[in-house]
Amino acid sequence: MNILMFTNTYSPIVGGVSESVQRFVECFRASGHRVLVVAPTLDGQPDTETDVIRVPAMQRFNGSDFSLPVTIPGSLDDAIRDFAPDIVHSNHPFLLGDTAVRVAQGRGLPLVFTHHTLYEHYTHYVPGNSPVMQRFALALSNGYSALCDTVIAPSDSIRDILRERGVKTALEVVPSGVDIERFSSGNRHHWRSHFGIDDHAHVVGHVGRLAQEKNLPFLTQSVCQALCDHPDMHFMVVGDGDERDAILTRAHQMGVGERVHLTGVLKGQSLIDAYHAMDSFAFASFSETQGMVVVEAMAAGLPVVALDATGVREVLSHERNGLLLPEQDEQAFARALGSLSDPQRCQSLRQGALETASKFDTCKCADQCLAVYERLLAAHQTRKASSNGDQTTWDQARARLEAEWNLLCHRGTVLRRVFGGSKRVAPRMRPAPPTGQRVPLVEGSLTPLTQGHHFQPGSATSITPGEVTLMQLRDDLEGNVPASGVKKT
Repeated sequence: MNILMFTNTYSPIVGGVSESVQRFVECFRASGHRVLVVAPTLDGQPDTETDVIRVPAMQRFNGSDFSLPVTIPGSLDDAIRDFAPDIVHSNHPFLLGDTAVRVAQGRGLPLVFTHHTLYEHYTHYVPGNSPVMQRFALALSNGYSALCDTVIAPSDSIRDILRERGVKTALEVVPSGVDIERFSSGNRHHWRSHFGIDDHAHVVGHVGRLAQEKNLPFLTQSVCQALCDHPDMHFMVVGDGDERDAILTRAHQMGVGERVHLTGVLKGQSLIDAYHAMDSFAFASFSETQGMVVVEAMAAGLPVVALDATGVREVLSHERNGLLLPEQDEQAFARALGSLSDPQRCQSLRQGALETASKFDTCKCADQCLAVYERLLAAHQTRKASSNGDQTTWDQARARLEAEWNLLCHRGTVLRRVFGGSKRVAPRMRPAPPTGQRVPLVEGSLTPLTQGHHFQPGSATSITPGEVTLMQLRDDLEGNVPASGVKKT
């Protein structure tokens, strides 16, 4: 199988989406499949890469780790044609995600989209962050889903959220997975020695970007309170970001600064060694679609204390592999961490953590994704066999125009849903001299102009307003996120 993968973030970026895509690509190739990755140019990227096309990009958009791909070079089309993809997989609903739509629809290929991110939690990275931007993020991802054949949710809770938001496209749950074998072995003493931590001290750990959406003020306050209650306890934080100084400042204010240690960003064996220097793991984010660092921690044998949130509750089972807290209560979180300073209690949860992690092995998850591909390809081949077969030059040109039209309609619907107006986009095309032929487009269809209708160059179409819509967010979105930005009760 030839798999064409589009992603706005890739190596050397350290982050959930980037690492998820890289791990799946490795597993797909190990299984004998060809994968061509289209990703932005990034500072520090490898000098040589196999089957990776880098497109120009603006680095560190608005202070984030995100790069903004710019105009796609013409050579991309030639590379894709030579690769001859069987299926297209998009990992973002914008930028290179738009290119994925163009390629899939223009070439008549199945399109898969993995909904990695709850984008409404990340609008602070965009100038003018506001409730309007949050509504825009919701409308953008929902509308993009309607342009795809299948949407992959990394967890059951994200699948349920997408259904509640009105996504009608077929939904599949496929976790991203972790290389369990790699994370199972590490040097416990390396980072403890580096920071001067006694071998018998209890180290609470955290791994992730130190960013606003990770709920770090709550986590810092809770862990520092646990350190105040337990003088032999330490806190090791792996990662970097804008919240770094705030963590250190709060730790010193609470009198535990000497026992809070920040390693910076770690990769490879250094990251694994850091996990093994820890005794327990603390996590408080509400913005996850899948808590992969939680699985990594469990693969290293760490019981986890976390808040009940999307992407976490599928992994963390209370009193089996850690402690799942129902409310954001700093004192309760601190007490839960303190309870794990008892070696026997901590050890009792360790085995459950290892057993849970084994279910999220990367290659097992990659096999689930391949099964989704195979089902889509089988359905695609069946449809293709019942149609006129391969695309003619005219079919290809028409499909490319149709892809641009679908994207234009999608953007129009997003803007209307965000800024008011009708609930649906009913695009009108000014036809050539009418032939009396009327062609309704099917909601969510990738190839609405090819189903049951045959065109020749020079023919015309007319579209009745109200019959054309590529996506529609359900009314409850407006009810839950009104123009004022205040959730209705």
